[in-house]
Amino acid sequence: MRCDRLWRNARLATLTGPGLGIIENGTIAGRDGAIVYVGDETAIRAGLSADQIIDCEGRLVTPGLVDCHTHLVHAGNRAAEFEQRL
Repeated sequence: MRCDRLWRNARLATLTGPGLGIIENGTIAGRDGAIVYVGDETAIRAGLSADQIIDCEGRLVTPGLVDCHTHLVHAGNRAAEFEQRL
């Protein structure tokens, strides 16, 4: 499979399986702005190639974690507070 980018030689935290589900010597492949493969680096030898190959040098790669909480104090327009401080 041909990809745009390939991140190789990474420690991948999948958060599945026992513990954190760490995959040593992992690979992530991206094509057209989407992730198309996450797994063991043996896929490279199985026909996975890319225009750009990035060596992660054993660094840890984790899923994107989104902090979606908010506080009501920050809701709305707070311009009046500036005038109150004067």
